Amino acid sequence: MAATKNIIFDLGGVLLDINYQNSIDAFKNVGIQNFEDMFSQFKADALFEKLETGELSKPDFYTAIKQRTLLTITNDQIDNAWNALILRFRTESLAELEKLAGRYKLYLLSNTNNIHLKYFKSLFTRETGKPLLDAYFTKAWYSSEVGLRKPGEQIFQFALQEENLVAAETLFIDDTLANIETAQKLGFKTHLLLPTERIEMLEINSF
Repeated sequence: MAATKNIIFDLGGVLLDINYQNSIDAFKNVGIQNFEDMFSQFKADALFEKLETGELSKPDFYTAIKQRTLLTITNDQIDNAWNALILRFRTESLAELEKLAGRYKLYLLSNTNNIHLKYFKSLFTRETGKPLLDAYFTKAWYSSEVGLRKPGEQIFQFALQEENLVAAETLFIDDTLANIETAQKLGFKTHLLLPTERIEMLEINSF
């Protein structure tokens, strides 16, 4: 087995606590009763997929939500409900990144969108006092910026090619099985992070 030289981390559910039910409830409070049919950890309909790959702008997203739901709601109400799923950064996991950085190249690969991206970057600074989340990583890839999203193979291949990484030398850590399965298919080492686990609990040198 090839030695591990690189680690690619997911963000939500790995370094950042999230709760999808919070957004489901928040959207219900503004009149959208079926939000879980549109988006969850395990699925995203075309509207949200386009938002997460940057194909859909924020103004067009707001318009589409209003047209789909036939509700008179504000952009701020949509933002607040959508951001409600983002809770807090895992400070001990961030500290673990600092330890791992001396031994591995660290990367971030996240399905996200421009609304969440702005919110969690601001949250990171408020919680840690540090200016940039991306500073922990050699490279951070966000789906809305690269135009690709997990679990598609293309975003993994993009990451490998851009940084000249070897999949067999790269550990991918994510909390969603479909993403792990794609990575395994492409030859990555993988770990499916369970809700009860934290990255600081893992024996990284065993991979």
